[in-house]
Amino acid sequence: MNGTHKPVHLAVYDTLADWETGHATAHLARAGYTVRTVAPTTAPVTSIGGLRVQPDLALADLRPEDSSLLVLPGADLWDTGDDLAPFARTARAFLAAGVPVAAICGATAGLAREGLLDDRRHTSAVSFYLAATGYAGGERYVEADAVTDRGLITAGPTEPVAFAREILGLLGVYEGEVLDAWYRLFHDSDPEAYAVLEKAGAA
Repeated sequence: MNGTHKPVHLAVYDTLADWETGHATAHLARAGYTVRTVAPTTAPVTSIGGLRVQPDLALADLRPEDSSLLVLPGADLWDTGDDLAPFARTARAFLAAGVPVAAICGATAGLAREGLLDDRRHTSAVSFYLAATGYAGGERYVEADAVTDRGLITAGPTEPVAFAREILGLLGVYEGEVLDAWYRLFHDSDPEAYAVLEKAGAA
């Protein structure tokens, strides 16, 4: 483990959406964070794109005090039953302990079912997707690419770069002008943004 930071824990499970967390995990690793994968058990899982992942640890062995952040990607399983509900309960334990959580796509619906979006500003794919969960937080839904509120980041499936921006900002990897330039480079292919990052030693 990196001596400066506690690891970031990336949840992995069958049907996980490969594209949603790559920007975040890659740049966290470049910034010195160890990224560890956590799954229902230590048995291999297969992503929606067919990637086979050997988890580092089982969910039952994950403790908030050992982590900098829990990242919950989307997956078909979030919407087909309660298989992933234990990850939403773990998110509740993380937030109660003051450790941040980042959820994207279907994971936002899992957190809605757990009641974690009832009193926080949040976003997702579309408002009626979350409304279908029967949650009580509809008035706090925000039409935005990604939202951070009291340690919880949410984003929809088409916003992996904004999702990463919120994560990198929350953990202090990049800030201010540099964070904005990072987003403009990877979201908009803005060549001027690269110059800002290069000057800051972040390119």
